Amino acid sequence: MLVTMKELLKDAMEEGYAVCASNVWYEWSTQAALDAAEESGSPLILNYNYMPNVYRFMDYAKRWAEKVSVPVAINHDHGATFEEAMHCIHAGFTSVMADRSDLPFEENIRQVTEIVKAAHACGVTVEGELGHVGEADQEDNLNTALYTDPDQAAEYVDRTGVDCLAVAIGTAHGKYNKGIVPKIDFDRLRAIEEKVSIPLVLHGGSGGGDENLGKAAKTHICKINVFTDLHDAAKDAMIEAGFEGKYLPEIDDIAYFAYKDKLKYYLNLFGSAGKAKKYREIAPLEEGAERSVLK
Repeated sequence: MLVTMKELLKDAMEEGYAVCASNVWYEWSTQAALDAAEESGSPLILNYNYMPNVYRFMDYAKRWAEKVSVPVAINHDHGATFEEAMHCIHAGFTSVMADRSDLPFEENIRQVTEIVKAAHACGVTVEGELGHVGEADQEDNLNTALYTDPDQAAEYVDRTGVDCLAVAIGTAHGKYNKGIVPKIDFDRLRAIEEKVSIPLVLHGGSGGGDENLGKAAKTHICKINVFTDLHDAAKDAMIEAGFEGKYLPEIDDIAYFAYKDKLKYYLNLFGSAGKAKKYREIAPLEEGAERSVLK
């Protein structure tokens, strides 16, 4: 069930949960993500941002997403240019992110508005970002001057016409130093919610803390991006199993199950598990059972 991100996030905001945007890269990670959603009865957003391979990726991702019984959006994450957005729309992505958060306010608006007009003409959802979500290993992720200004957010949404807005409220991309859990500025989030009526997006979900993320998922944060934790779960499982003497398909299977299990954890934490039932009647799985239409 291939849908736009706008459809998924509208329901999430109305019902008080968040849809996980899980970053995928190779075929096994895409299959693991879709199977996790299928087994959990959860809507899902596949995030992808490796530009040279978008057509190859969409060749299998679109076919697979149309086979599962849960609704799936395919989003190009952190698109940097107009040309990238057009390539992804042409390839079949149902949503694109136009990230101009490192540009001055007016230039951010100008460039994103251009993409919104083109994308909407093709029925494609657009995510913008205001404020700037930095990197967990850099000092700028602690700079509150880069956080989203609520008044600017209202103007930005009105002038660009974006369908959802990524906000900077304390999380960061990548891996935090051991033992560090970000402090999310929920007061700022509430102020943004009072000014903005569209769904909001939280980047940097990995390592964000279960309490933080669970709380955020009950607000207008309707999409939470997760990459590092899924990547590390797969990587750590492969390292623990050892590479020597193993064939590549065996290694892929190890990564597949670790990624899938970690994603299912987040689908439950964000409250989206079981929410796909409103799209299509899905027979419940027995405890411990697995469902895959892709294998």
